[in-house]
Amino acid sequence: MTAVVSVSPTQPPTEILARTRKLVEPMLREAIAALPDPLRRMAGYHFGWWDVRGNPAPGESGKMLRPALTVSACLACGGVPEDAVPAAVAVELIHNFTLIHDDVMDGDTLRHARPTVWTIWGIPDAVLLGDALHAVAAELLVRAMPHGVGAQALQRLESAVIELCRGQHEDCHGQSGSGATIADCERMEMGKTGALMGCACALGALAAGAAPATVAALDRCGRELGLAFQFTDDLIGIWGDPLVSGKPTSDLARRKRSMPVVAALCSQTAQAAELARIYGGRDPMSPTDIARAAELIEEAGGRNWTQRQADRHIQAALCELPDARTAADLIALACLVTHRNR
Repeated sequence: MTAVVSVSPTQPPTEILARTRKLVEPMLREAIAALPDPLRRMAGYHFGWWDVRGNPAPGESGKMLRPALTVSACLACGGVPEDAVPAAVAVELIHNFTLIHDDVMDGDTLRHARPTVWTIWGIPDAVLLGDALHAVAAELLVRAMPHGVGAQALQRLESAVIELCRGQHEDCHGQSGSGATIADCERMEMGKTGALMGCACALGALAAGAAPATVAALDRCGRELGLAFQFTDDLIGIWGDPLVSGKPTSDLARRKRSMPVVAALCSQTAQAAELARIYGGRDPMSPTDIARAAELIEEAGGRNWTQRQADRHIQAALCELPDARTAADLIALACLVTHRNR
């Protein structure tokens, strides 16, 4: 039986995220400024730094969770935050490359309550911007990682990207299938989200000069956090408030087979049978259909099951910490992963 690890953060996760932003954003802005126009202007808009014309704007550039994991993992392994900055910036660039491409693939028109890049500049330019952010991340790791681990860091990053692409492929092609199992869904979500969070933590350990076994443990920790994060995202995608999340809760409208849906469909209940009929339809989902589907998922236990699994993965993540006494920031971020509404 896995021991339950007490989660008692010593400081609010918001303070850790704010500190990470202050530490990481100068190098992130420098990396974006080096891009040629119009990629530079598109990237700055996506990060919320300026408007479509390039004028400063009070936009929002995301939570900085993945960079915070990188910096916190470095600290947990005895490193100094500054050594983790190149890896943290690279992880944030990769994360945003995937967001830009995801918006295209999902047809999402809003991110952080603003029009997405592809709706303004078109799909080809959005794809090119994502590719450019990927390239900048790779170059940064090779050039700026300390302790001579740039090549090793790059290998980890690109392996995570390949796994991420596999997960995204399964997500795109599994939404209309009827045979998805809980194991299938968890494998897909590990690729989509867990792989990059695992990489973020592993890169932090590498930046600290940690031993291979410690790097591997931090990778596992991040992967477990990633699953908990994605399960929580799945819950927000059905029951979240669009005014808080900054994007419409459209998962049910797209008949997306996220974890709560798959768990409900696999419950062998009368609600599962009715939900399967709704999801099997070809006509667009009406507001009534969407509301009924959400009710059925909850009644079939999909919502509670997904929340419990998110909590279980948080515990599994904490069990991978090499020393809880040096991992206060990682513990605080673990609290944030499942206790959020956006």
